[in-house]
Amino acid sequence: MNLAELFRHESDLQNLAAGQALFKEGDAGELMYVLISGTAEISVNNRIVETANAGAILGEMAMIDEGTRSATVVAKSECQLLPIAKKRFDFLIQQTPNFAVHMMKVIAMRLRKTDELV
Repeated sequence: MNLAELFRHESDLQNLAAGQALFKEGDAGELMYVLISGTAEISVNNRIVETANAGAILGEMAMIDEGTRSATVVAKSECQLLPIAKKRFDFLIQQTPNFAVHMMKVIAMRLRKTDELV
């Protein structure tokens, strides 16, 4: 599922300059983001664990457990992101079953990648 394509008509986008942090480990997590364009690096304990491209979701765990950020995300290039609040996230999960399955796959993939690094 290409989320950049799903949300391509959105107009409430947030711009992030190359080198700018979207959020850092330990920050409060109130929003999830869809990376509409650009590239961002995801790091845990100052170790890059993933390079995210257009269509990636960022900060999804905060939508599920309302905990603090477990990773830091920094724009590698200029990025456009769509912020998604909890209310909209819940609506997407209920109304779009493929979105829910996609979320689970992303979380499982990231957990497996992290396990490999440990």
